[in-house]
Amino acid sequence: MRRIPIVTKNLLIINVLAFLAMYVFKSRIDLNDVFGLHFILASDFRIYQLVTYMFMHASFEHIFFNMFALWMFGCVVENMWGAKKYLFYYLACGIGAGLFQELAQYVTYMVDNLAAYQTVSLNGITIPMGAYLNQMTTVGASGAIYALLLAFGMIFPEERIFIFPIPIPIKAKWFVIFYAALSLVMALTTTGGNVAHFAHLGGMVFGFFMIKYWQRHPYGSSTIDSGQQFFDNLHSKWGKKYHRPKETKREEPKTERETDWDYNARKQREQQEIDAILDKIRKSGYDSLTAEEKQKLFDSSNRR
Repeated sequence: MRRIPIVTKNLLIINVLAFLAMYVFKSRIDLNDVFGLHFILASDFRIYQLVTYMFMHASFEHIFFNMFALWMFGCVVENMWGAKKYLFYYLACGIGAGLFQELAQYVTYMVDNLAAYQTVSLNGITIPMGAYLNQMTTVGASGAIYALLLAFGMIFPEERIFIFPIPIPIKAKWFVIFYAALSLVMALTTTGGNVAHFAHLGGMVFGFFMIKYWQRHPYGSSTIDSGQQFFDNLHSKWGKKYHRPKETKREEPKTERETDWDYNARKQREQQEIDAILDKIRKSGYDSLTAEEKQKLFDSSNRR
């Protein structure tokens, strides 16, 4: 857990604790009913549910696959963007996904003209319309997770990933396009069911426009190079416990005695050393590095 970036780690912890609390207190109170996102016209709707719903889950399979995707893609995106930008993106897209789901439910409400009915027959049982509307509840982090899939695909479109059960690696951009198309088709053709396809699609839509805005208005000091370097070393770094030194070295500016030629030559030698270390990682893994090489790699990443 110490190798997982701080925001992703805390999101994983909060989701798991909320899921465990749901089971611990289920005999006394239904936490999914309290914190899940109710239909906006239902009596149980609360504005805070647009945030809390994304930390609640309906089943073990639901939370397992969401948390696996959060761990898999969130770590890369957070290291690319930094904690604050990543957290803002995650929460904003989760809220956006909830708004999309509310809109879809409202359209259904209007198309079916539910306002004209006092009761609804559900599985042979007649229930008041108010109780029926309160059952239209959404839980899960899937909207925010789908936004992370989109971010990964837009940051690293050419990276190849394995997706079970497909036996060959596919490029991230095709993976994202496939899931977006699947969500759209399922949202338009599936009636009933317990999967909020419009929430998935909404998370991607909000994420797409947010990333496009950031591309036109650069945010902070994060660069694609730093994210790509992290991605190249992702597997090796997760497989090795590494303690950062208490103090980090920063790049020293050119001194008065150092000529431009000497400065450029020194920078070129340093870059060649880093390139050689990265090649060694690609061929033999992070564990093959010496302590000195690890220190040089760490110092270089902090100067970016």
